[in-house]
Amino acid sequence: MVLEDLEKYFHKEEEILKLDETLVCSFTQNMRVLLMLDYERPNYEKEDLMEAYAKISRKFNKILDELKVDGKEEKKEAFLNSIPEMRRTLNTSIEAILQGDPAAISKQQIVLDYPGFEAILYHRVAHQLHILGLPLLARYISEYAHHRTGIDINPGATIGDYFFIDHGTGIVVGETAIIADHVKLYQGVTLGAKSLAKGRELVGKKRHPTIENHVTIYANAAILGDTTIGHDSTIGGDVYLTHSVPPHSVVIQSDKDLKIIDKD
Repeated sequence: MVLEDLEKYFHKEEEILKLDETLVCSFTQNMRVLLMLDYERPNYEKEDLMEAYAKISRKFNKILDELKVDGKEEKKEAFLNSIPEMRRTLNTSIEAILQGDPAAISKQQIVLDYPGFEAILYHRVAHQLHILGLPLLARYISEYAHHRTGIDINPGATIGDYFFIDHGTGIVVGETAIIADHVKLYQGVTLGAKSLAKGRELVGKKRHPTIENHVTIYANAAILGDTTIGHDSTIGGDVYLTHSVPPHSVVIQSDKDLKIIDKD
């Protein structure tokens, strides 16, 4: 009787999408190895690179088969062709962290030890999968990174070069956020939606901030809604911001009042 009563609350999708968790986890870890082979294995040989690439190709093919993806070969080719660009953008983050963090010992330390860089790496992979129309796989990888690092970046977020996450725990970046080049985020920053009261009506609409070039956002700041933070601005810690600010601004929280100061 209990099982019959319970089953009344179950439903069946027209077609269930199933992912082998072990396979996807292995694919995700292999992507890190491939993208960072020179840091993970400093004395790697050409054969190591070929082997790492072949593993990715085989496992991605299996995942696409599980998902019953239309245009599988085109998606596979597009993903594999995007790997060099992923590495290029990751190089810019490594450089930004090295130049911006006096505690960084070396590029290898950043790659192996920094959770902020790890979150960026997995986001580059997840975002490409998002672009290719594989949202289930993309979200799985972003949540894998979230679990490992405490940093939650939606795979739909668009992020430019020289992106730097410092410390990172508690950062949230929403689906339609746009982050330009040379942006630095500290722990606890939220780039979120102003309100989700309309729920499903907001699907596909821009509801998260745009952060222009050379912006620094300090710890626990929350920037909400379809706002724009102008280039070369600084957002202070604990700021709660729901409107745009012009370029070259300094925004601070002082005696419970928000102050916007022109840098110039």
